[in-house]
Amino acid sequence: MSSPNSIFKIELSFRDKEGVKYNLMAFGFTFVGYLLGVMLLFSKNVFLNILGVLLTAEALIISAYLLHEFSHYSIFKTPQMNALWGNIMSWINGSCYGTFEEIRNKHMRHHIDRADVVSFDMRRFIENLPIFFKGIVKFLEWLYIPVAEMMMHFFVIYLPFVTPKWHHKRMRIIVTLVIRASIFILIFMVSPKAWFLYALAYCIMLTALRFADTYQHTYDVFMVDDASKKDKTFEDDGKLRDEAYEQANTYSNLASIKHPWMNLLFLNFPYHNAHHVKPIVPWYKLPQFHQELYGKDDVARPVIPMLYCLKSFHKHRLARLESEGYGIIESKAGGADNFVGVVGVSFLTAI
Repeated sequence: MSSPNSIFKIELSFRDKEGVKYNLMAFGFTFVGYLLGVMLLFSKNVFLNILGVLLTAEALIISAYLLHEFSHYSIFKTPQMNALWGNIMSWINGSCYGTFEEIRNKHMRHHIDRADVVSFDMRRFIENLPIFFKGIVKFLEWLYIPVAEMMMHFFVIYLPFVTPKWHHKRMRIIVTLVIRASIFILIFMVSPKAWFLYALAYCIMLTALRFADTYQHTYDVFMVDDASKKDKTFEDDGKLRDEAYEQANTYSNLASIKHPWMNLLFLNFPYHNAHHVKPIVPWYKLPQFHQELYGKDDVARPVIPMLYCLKSFHKHRLARLESEGYGIIESKAGGADNFVGVVGVSFLTAI
């Protein structure tokens, strides 16, 4: 049984006491849900397999959004504690081939520069693929297999071996790859079915994260080198892209307006305008902060419900891979049929 002193020490490590219970519940769900979900993948019962896939996928999703919270230092008081737990979450969701610092730095540029700053242009890469391989990519994407996101994770591993400025990352990647590959080879040897179901759960996570990312911004997308060498945009700490630009090009794609609890499936990440107004506000306070900012007027609120994005997500799933623009947004209050969106900007893939 925990002593009062140990509980007091736990409370002291968090940024505020109000968040202790919420964060502990999120941590508990991530670990228990992940372990239980993976165990159910080995069951001979089909219904337990389905439950295992869904539970594993949701635990992976929450681990990703907790990593996002840690990158903002919004959970614990010290950078060291946030980094420690960020690294733990990255091992769960598979973003551990890059470092927590790289993930944090990439995401901070997204906020400071008010742009999507990437080290690898996935859209340009797909556009320049030979016809045969481009056809394979598009066929898999047509089947809702998130191959573009998988390639982004692959390039996090691959590029340091062919790009001299990233050679210092190679040993970390080799060690990480050996550990994770050994685990998944062991799973496959014990149960090919469980291995396949885990891959399915992982694809669900990638699709869910992509769906959220696709409709949250119409920011400019820049390569890191292009941004620093050509237009000097980012040397002014975002002054050329001010708060008005940020809010005009940011959208809160809520899972539900009437049932706010549904946004917990994404750890309240869809309250994205509120998050960008004050990034240090933790996930459990975002609904209240959103309400304070925008009130109850659905027209005035910068909200595009996810339900309205489903048709667009399906309709533009191939065009989005090579599109240079975001399409047309009829209104923040709901029109999203021609909102193409963006691809390849996940905060999990920092090179």
